[in-house]
Order: sequence, then C-alpha cells, then structure tokens
Amino acid sequence: MTTYFDTVKKSYADVPLTDEGVDTSAFLEATEGLVKLFDLLGSSAFAIVQNDMRGNVKKIRDRLLASPMESNTLERLVANEGKPGEKKRVATEGLMWLLRGLDFTAQALRRSQTDKSEELTVSFTKAYEGTLRKYHNFVVKGAFGLAMKACPWRKDFYEKLGSPPERVESELEAWLNALEKIVSQLQGFYAQGNYDKGL
Repeated sequence: MTTYFDTVKKSYADVPLTDEGVDTSAFLEATEGLVKLFDLLGSSAFAIVQNDMRGNVKKIRDRLLASPMESNTLERLVANEGKPGEKKRVATEGLMWLLRGLDFTAQALRRSQTDKSEELTVSFTKAYEGTLRKYHNFVVKGAFGLAMKACPWRKDFYEKLGSPPERVESELEAWLNALEKIVSQLQGFYAQGNYDKGL
C-alpha cells in the first residue's frame, strides 16, 4: 500500500540542515509536496492557502535560479538578498510569508496528532488563530474562516493519507517533526537578524 508521503518528491525529514542553514532546493521540493497535502482536505476553500504558498515558493525559486551560489541555503539567500544595492527583497518577503503558512500547517497537524479526538476544523481554526490571523485583513480572515469550516472529518483525511495506518503515523510524525524544526530554525534566524523589518 502507498501513503501520501510516497507521492511527494521529498519529505521535510529529507531536507538537509547544515552549518550554513536549510538547503534551499530540498526545502522547496518538500514544500511543493506540502501544497499537495491541502488537496487531501478536499475543499476548494483551501485554494487561497495553496496559491499563496505556490506564489512564495516561486519567489524563492526565482532567486535560487538567479543566484544559485549565494542561495544554496535559505539563510544565505536572505543574507545575500539583503546586501547593499539590492533594492527589492522579494524572496526574503516570500520566505517570511511562506514560513507563516508552514507554521500554521504544522501547528494544525500537531494539534491533530496530539489529540486524536479533535476534529480538523478545530485543529485548523485554533492553529489559524495562533499564527496567520493577526496578519490578515477582514476579507482574508473571512476566506480562511470558510476554509476552516470546510475541513473534512478527521477519519476521512487520515484515510486519504494512505495505509497501513501505522506507516502513515510514523511517516507523518517524522515529516512533522522535521517541518517544526525547520520553521523554528528559520523563525529564530529572522528574529535574530531583524530581516522582517519593513516587510
């Protein structure tokens, strides 16, 4: 039997973390897989999340292609895009917004993993309130509210992740642990360097 994790190019568990930071190319491949995860939630309401993530992945990939040597890790990409003479920091801003979306997703799935009785609507709503909500205007909050209400039943979502359930559980846990580690590392990096000032 197969699981969702067999269908993605890369799991976050396979993204190298070196002394220089998070491997940019592997991170982008894993994130493209995460975007597909929202398809399993089965509602067009999540298109707003997917489109936002895809747009930010493109900004980071464009920078990687334009300056591959200076962008091999996300930390180096941000540091080099911030050098004097660089007027726009498109990839830096894109990564910051992408991180917010990844944090939202990670927190929602962590709640779901921790409390097996909590339905996804609750998990995603609570995660949204603690992460993205403060950055959104009235219209976007409304769109996200609809998306949260459109979450499938927990049982149905986990069935779509594949089988056997034991394998899904172990792969999801490894993927989620790695995602949380990456998000935490990058959030610390942004906070430490004040790279989000003015963004």
